[in-house]
Amino acid sequence: MRALTHCFLLFVTGVCLVAVLACSTETGSDLYKTAEFEELQNNKEHAIQLYETIIKKFPDSDYADKAREKLVELQK
Repeated sequence: MRALTHCFLLFVTGVCLVAVLACSTETGSDLYKTAEFEELQNNKEHAIQLYETIIKKFPDSDYADKAREKLVELQK
């Protein structure tokens, strides 16, 4: 039961983080941090979507380069 509560709190924290970032001006950094968080939450599908968004929105940024590397790792 305690582990379930811990997981729920992590989930709620993640949802809040995504909501806050969505309301602010998105940057490659914000999206990258959110994608990393999604990976930690074992939400691979959403992390992949976020990395793809970084590449589309900020194609020449350092975060796009990092996102490309992460996509290669996640799609193995």
